[in-house]
Amino acid sequence: MASGSHSKSPEKAGSQTVRQRPGVWPPKIEPFVPRTDHNPEDLKSWARRTGFNFSGETEVRERSGAREVDLEKGNPDQENGSSPKIEIDPILGRRTSNPPDRNEIQPVSGNENGVRETGSETAVGSAEGLKRGEIEKRRVGVEPVEVPPTVGLNGNEKEVPLAAPAPEEKKGAYKDERDAEVYVLPESQELENLGRSPSRLRCGLTENPGLVLLLLYGVQHYLSLTGSLIFIPLIMVPAMGGTDEDIANVISTMLLVCGLTTIIHSYCGTRLPLVQGSSFVYLAPALVIINSQDFRNLNNNKFKHIMRELQGAILVGSIFQIILGYSGAISLLLRFINPVVVAPTVAAVGLAFFSYGFPLAGSCVEVSIPLILLVLLFAMYLRGIHFFGYRIFQIYAVPLSVIMVWAYAFFLTAGGAYNYKGCSPNIPSSNILTDACRRHAFTMKHCRTDVSNAWKTAAWVRIPYPFQWGIPTFHLRTSIIMVIVSLVASVNSVGSYHAASLLVNLRPPTPGIVSRGIGLEGFTSILAGLWGTGTGATTLTENLHTIKVTRMASRRAVVLGAAFMILFSLVGKVGAILASIPQALAASALCFVWSLIVALGLSTLQHNQTASSRNVMIVGFSLFISLSIPAYVQQYEPLNGLVLPSYFVPYAAASSGPVNTGNKALDYAINALLSLNMVIALLVAFLLDNTVPGSREERGIYDWSTAETAENEADLQAYALPTKIGKYFQWVKCLGC
Repeated sequence: MASGSHSKSPEKAGSQTVRQRPGVWPPKIEPFVPRTDHNPEDLKSWARRTGFNFSGETEVRERSGAREVDLEKGNPDQENGSSPKIEIDPILGRRTSNPPDRNEIQPVSGNENGVRETGSETAVGSAEGLKRGEIEKRRVGVEPVEVPPTVGLNGNEKEVPLAAPAPEEKKGAYKDERDAEVYVLPESQELENLGRSPSRLRCGLTENPGLVLLLLYGVQHYLSLTGSLIFIPLIMVPAMGGTDEDIANVISTMLLVCGLTTIIHSYCGTRLPLVQGSSFVYLAPALVIINSQDFRNLNNNKFKHIMRELQGAILVGSIFQIILGYSGAISLLLRFINPVVVAPTVAAVGLAFFSYGFPLAGSCVEVSIPLILLVLLFAMYLRGIHFFGYRIFQIYAVPLSVIMVWAYAFFLTAGGAYNYKGCSPNIPSSNILTDACRRHAFTMKHCRTDVSNAWKTAAWVRIPYPFQWGIPTFHLRTSIIMVIVSLVASVNSVGSYHAASLLVNLRPPTPGIVSRGIGLEGFTSILAGLWGTGTGATTLTENLHTIKVTRMASRRAVVLGAAFMILFSLVGKVGAILASIPQALAASALCFVWSLIVALGLSTLQHNQTASSRNVMIVGFSLFISLSIPAYVQQYEPLNGLVLPSYFVPYAAASSGPVNTGNKALDYAINALLSLNMVIALLVAFLLDNTVPGSREERGIYDWSTAETAENEADLQAYALPTKIGKYFQWVKCLGC
């Protein structure tokens, strides 16, 4: 034994067993060959805590008895400089050079689980010594390396001969599966970088790039959401019997409410860069109420009568959403709301309009088909084309396509493509006497660009105001519908909050912050009910696509864009221009927007094990039954097809459905809810996901930050309310203010 050894003789060791020296000493350490038959899904991963299934994380621990040894530093009890530092490659067992920029791994204390504490932080294995934000590259299949007790232990200064260094691989050389490399996040950064977008953001959440860029980013953000902001009135108002002037006024009102609610949410809600506005979640229930049998025979003021009915129902649903949020009840529901629930619910929102999209767009195929092809061309095939660093075609796919095809439709109209002898587009179809003109009336109404009188009748300056359509009316049957729909909107927003936080490189919000956001959405829906937009105000799901494509997450830019929305709402001619878009053109653009909502809903399944038969069956069955049950309910009203257009028949089942309890109001509400795809999808997915057995990794349970983490993490300070606003919410302890 070399001098300086502290090994004990058997007499001194007492009852302790002496390790024998097998063969030649020091022993020759053979290169380690990794296993190739392992299952990466069985490796310990931070997915066990977060619910995100990324495999490939391994830990290299070198243990001897109850102590763990740092191979780079050797024995922690050695005196400084007693032996040179070595680094053993855990795969090949060879000596490697110590990179100058690599942080050294600190010695670990004798924790049996390989967990050590340094100061106030806790790390697992050897991940503690890595710098914050650095990615450690490790190899798959690494097993703990058994270190002889005389290597760097008990003061032994003798080096162990290592295997001869293997020649380094050439750059770009092929590596088989035994030598596959993966990038694994350090333990301290796993949750922080969880699910973040791989591309850098052009503008972070709290950054201020200057007034010019803020203006550019803000306008860009809202232009990419054109389909959601202006097309809903083009569907609702004509079905309500409104005039072209009514369409222009509702569009202006929606722009105003969108601007106000977005600014309020940016300061008092979750503070994420999410646009609030009229959502498609409320469109299908509104169409169900609009096409009720009670409203079909109204002639005088039909539009205002139905709008007041919608206002009253939205106000009741908003109060329920406020209670759901500010009482903290949504925090209790978060444990049951997972990606397997959110995915079919959001997807069903888009699928609810499959019977409306092309049936209406097909009334003018010479306009609708070119628009659909252009949107697909810009969004899919030309998405990689850059102009001054911006993907113009991908960001503005919908508005560019609408403008181009709108101009094309204008030339068709001016060229006489829709001129029929003896027929006038300004005469209502009910007053047309000749059969020839009656056949062409539908085409002229939906294809011509000059049938709208909105530009002539709209004022240059008009300020939308509360109760502009009259005092809201309240009925139990419609209130029940909107209460359930507000719950669906809350589930939709929960998924949007979580996904948006990852896109802007933040930790997920705490349950209290989520509660604050849902409660504020209820308040903003009250504003929508008072002003009379016809729908509630909630987080637009399309925000996720906009943030990912534009890479713009500045809260200031969203607020500045919202201010422009308020400004545009005061100019009546802006609403008049948008109101003159032909209905077939709007339906064609919505075919893409609704399909995008379906895709965004299904994309939330990336947070769980999508290959799991459990999840596949739950999502598939939920989507199928959400389409099948409404079809069953609709067959109880066979005469609807005689009085309503075919694309409105699916929304007319509330008046006469299979449910008959003897209470007309309750029958109406239940039949209406059974005809809504998203309600069926939510109920079925919620029930199955919370009753069918499954692990946390398989279910992909959302990981929300805790209140204790919010006090110490700088990332979570971005959710904090401004000081002057937060002091008014201190009494609400559950909101994390």
